[in-house]
Amino acid sequence: MQTMEILLDGYTDLPAGKIANVVTYLEMFGLPAPWAERQRPDLALRRVIEPDVGWYRATIRSIGEAWLWFSPLIMPEARLEALLRNPLLEVYALERGGETVGIAELDRRLAGAVEISFFGVVAAEIGTGAARILMNRTLSLAFQGGTRRVWLHTCSFDHPAAVPFYLRSGFVPYKFAIEVSDDPRLAGQLPETAAPHVALIRPNRSVRSY
Repeated sequence: MQTMEILLDGYTDLPAGKIANVVTYLEMFGLPAPWAERQRPDLALRRVIEPDVGWYRATIRSIGEAWLWFSPLIMPEARLEALLRNPLLEVYALERGGETVGIAELDRRLAGAVEISFFGVVAAEIGTGAARILMNRTLSLAFQGGTRRVWLHTCSFDHPAAVPFYLRSGFVPYKFAIEVSDDPRLAGQLPETAAPHVALIRPNRSVRSY
């Protein structure tokens, strides 16, 4: 793993091909009262037991490509398959007419705490109440089994409504971090058209000091 010094007061230039975003960590310590939901009888939540790697990656792409979700796409297949078969990792699909339109993933590998490691809905369901339904169900599931803390993180590449949505859901922010990674669009892991709100800078461009 490469390291570099990051200024804590000012700007730090990144090497060519790298991207960075600000990560916000949020947590809660008890199940909040569920927010009122729109009536959506067309939606159903289903736990996917030992998800197929192909289905999982396709789902991550369909929901997260616009926000540069890429970690499952670059993970070696054998490692990802082993992770998805871990009984302490629960994957839930929000479905409409048999089509997956949302995902919620609960990581229970740390006793007493649950991470919502992935959460989102497809673009067509944003603003329809689907995310609220999914969050209410997800929190209810997360706090089963003696869970004392539920946490998640989001980042500045995510939908601009993500942090306000999590705050309204009852989460409290507790930490910032800076995530630096290779741009997956440059490596072909995501199309160059993904996440148009994140500038694509090719490594062969000259770097200016101003």
